[in-house]
Formats: sequence, C-alpha cells, structure tokens
Amino acid sequence: MVIPVKTRDGGYDIVAERGALARIGELIAGLRKDSAGRLSLVVTDDGVPAEYAATVAEACAQSGRSAVLTVPQGEENKKFETLQTILAELVRLGATRKDRVIAVGGGVVGDMTGLAAALYMRGIEWINVPTTVLSQVDSSVGGKTAIDFAGVKNVVGAFYPPSLVVIDRDTLGTLPARQVANGLAEALKMSLTCDADLFELFENEDPLAHMDEICERAILIKKRVVEEDERESGLRRVLNFGHTVGHGIELAGAKRPGDGVKLLHGECVAVGMAAMCSDAVRERLLPVLAKLGLPDEARCDASEVLRLCMHDKKADGASVVSVLCGEVGSFSFCPMDEAAIAARIAKVVKGDRR
Repeated sequence: MVIPVKTRDGGYDIVAERGALARIGELIAGLRKDSAGRLSLVVTDDGVPAEYAATVAEACAQSGRSAVLTVPQGEENKKFETLQTILAELVRLGATRKDRVIAVGGGVVGDMTGLAAALYMRGIEWINVPTTVLSQVDSSVGGKTAIDFAGVKNVVGAFYPPSLVVIDRDTLGTLPARQVANGLAEALKMSLTCDADLFELFENEDPLAHMDEICERAILIKKRVVEEDERESGLRRVLNFGHTVGHGIELAGAKRPGDGVKLLHGECVAVGMAAMCSDAVRERLLPVLAKLGLPDEARCDASEVLRLCMHDKKADGASVVSVLCGEVGSFSFCPMDEAAIAARIAKVVKGDRR
C-alpha cells in the first residue's frame, strides 16, 4: 500500500507493506535519478534489532557510501547531546547537501534524525523507517521533528517532512506486548476523536488480530489531518488529544499503579485520554484500555503535573488549548485555565505511591 502525503513543498510517499524493508534499496533509488553515489547515514538506537539498520545500510552501499550510527535508546536521550552526536557524525563523514540520513527505529530516533536533517547545511534529505507501532501509526506521519529541552517535550524542533517513509509491519514481530499496546494507544486516540467505527473495532474485536487494518486506518486519519493543517494552526491540534495531561505525567516520571513501573509515552497518553473525555466516553474507554493492558490512572505528584501542563508548548498565556472528547468520533477544542486542568488531572493522577 502506497499512501501519498501532500505538503506545501510537494509531498512524500508512505510505503506500508510487509517485506518493504527487504526492498529498501529499490524504494530509495526510485526517489530521484541522482540517488547513486550519495552518502547515507543510518541512525538507529541500541534497543532496535541491529539487523534492521544493517539491511538499510547494505542496500545503500550498493550505490554509494553508507554508515550506521547507534545512539542510546529512550526518551531521556531525546536531547541536544544526542542531536549533536548525529550532526558531528555527518561532519566527520564529510556529508554534503546531496547526502541523506535515514532513521531506523521508533519515534525518538525519527524525531532526532529528522531534526538533524533539517539543521545540517540548512536541510538535507531524510528517510524514515519506523519499526514500532507507536512510530508507524503516529510520529512517522506529518513531518514534525524535535527534541525535548528544559523539561518540556518536543519544544525545540522544526516542521521538516521526510522524502520517504517505509513501514514494514514485519518489524513489529520483535516487539514485546507492552510496546505493542503502547503504540496502539495512539491509534485508539485517533479513533476516539475521528473514527467511531474504528473505536468499535477496538471495543468489540481483538485489536491484535486486526493490526494491519488499525495501523492503516490510523495513518489515513493522520494524513487527512496534516494535509489540511501541516503547521498545526488549527485542525492538527486534534492529534494532541490525551497529550496535554499525558505529557505532564510523562515528564513527572509517572509510575503504573500497583507495581511502580515507569509509564511509557503511549501509556501516559492513555491516562491523558481518560482525563479529557466525557463520563459517557470514559465508560466505554476504560474497558478498552483494560483489554489492551493500558492504564487509566498514574502515580505521581499532581502539582508537578499541573506545573508541566501549564508550561507545555500548547499553552497560551494563562490557558492551555486542550482537546476534549464528548462523544466517540468527535472532539472539541477548549482553552482551559489552571483550575480546569487541575480538576482533570485529579481524575487520573494519584499520590506518588505504589
């Protein structure tokens, strides 16, 4: 399946099919006639199976130079120091404006590699090969690149679309169940605001038996949204559903109730969705979260979550533009002041205890 995404400067294709990684060289070669002879820096992290990056590097080496850079995994490494490592490697290799970077991994790798591409020599080509559910259904689409800085998620970045996105569902076979659920949280988010039928699939079927359909429908939703609002001046804000509180609890180091395990990004978004929906939607949402193994509350300092929410990049003066879901398949934008945000946080954030 090839999904074209239009941008203000042209567009790019998302190739989503099983086995796509094995023909990555052919897909890259089809981008442009002068593809041969280029340097390709493949950026991955130490949590991604090394053979994925090796496959890409070997394919690129057939027509030019290639190298692999492996950075530390985890959101805590989505920072200036890691970005500098990528940029320094491009300088060391003598990369020019005709060369490219290729991200192989999850959303953290994709965000940082894309930002490095935007910055290096004021912009070079980049290709995204997402290998997690989270990155395949969400962060690989839309051209947002960023790092975290000064305690705020994704506050330093650029809108810089890739030249190509290659999604191979077979790479998901190496993911643990928790990481699969972590990614499905983002697809669930899109179903709640934009696709009631997709939510009913989550509600009434086994989502794991419908992974291809769920991923493709989520990508099509995000494609439609970002094509209408590439720079997030209006409609694209709907994709922040669950993220206002979710980002706050993530940065506050929230833990899972019961066992004290630190929550992953998608798990934080799941809690954030539970905070930002109506009682009627919440009644339907909670059983779906339980089915997926996702939490509906978090353990951390509620006052710290509130502070982080009010300093989120979506803040506008004394309020934060939040996305509410009053009915499955619909949404509304609502500026919320500190008291309103605090009330939402209180629904899902409990004291910092196991």
